[in-house]
Amino acid sequence: MLLRHSPTSPFVRKVTVTAAELGLAERIAWKPTNPWDPNDDLPDDNPMGKVPALVLDDGETLFDSGVICEYLDSLHDGEKLFPAEGERRWQALRLHALADGILEAAVARLVERSRRPSELYWAEWDTRQAEKVRRALDMLERNEGVLEERLTIAQITVGCALGYLDFRFPDEDWRAARPRLAAWFETFAQRPSMQASVPKAA
Repeated sequence: MLLRHSPTSPFVRKVTVTAAELGLAERIAWKPTNPWDPNDDLPDDNPMGKVPALVLDDGETLFDSGVICEYLDSLHDGEKLFPAEGERRWQALRLHALADGILEAAVARLVERSRRPSELYWAEWDTRQAEKVRRALDMLERNEGVLEERLTIAQITVGCALGYLDFRFPDEDWRAARPRLAAWFETFAQRPSMQASVPKAA
């Protein structure tokens, strides 16, 4: 398998952590990709021009990060990161979707601030995305107990989302009003899979 990746993408980090937690990292080859480079051949593998994209051994490509993570989860016989049924499944999928929403809003803010020409900066849009993140973090604070349960795709995605906020918005203290979530993340961030995938500024 070949993973098209960018080192600072939080969606790539989600796949990286998942692969490590499942013991599958050594089965993946890694191809650095710049989705912002118009000359990059990424659209040949993912028409949306986004990372991550996982090229399978038969040449088929999987995207986006949620699909890739679920595919990786199908390749082992242990306890699944995507629970098969019951309340635990819906709790995991709900928080997975919530954390993905944090990432989408945070990436949108980054693009607004760093990719759009300064004279076209849309402050109201930036604020709208920040409010989405705030509301989602408040919900995670209220649901912190679910994050203390056995590992699922929810914890991985929440961990990557919080790490991305620290990486891209270090001056915005999400921890101040969310002590339970902050305490959970302090512990979760020490997992070897998380430590090995901490993003670094280019």
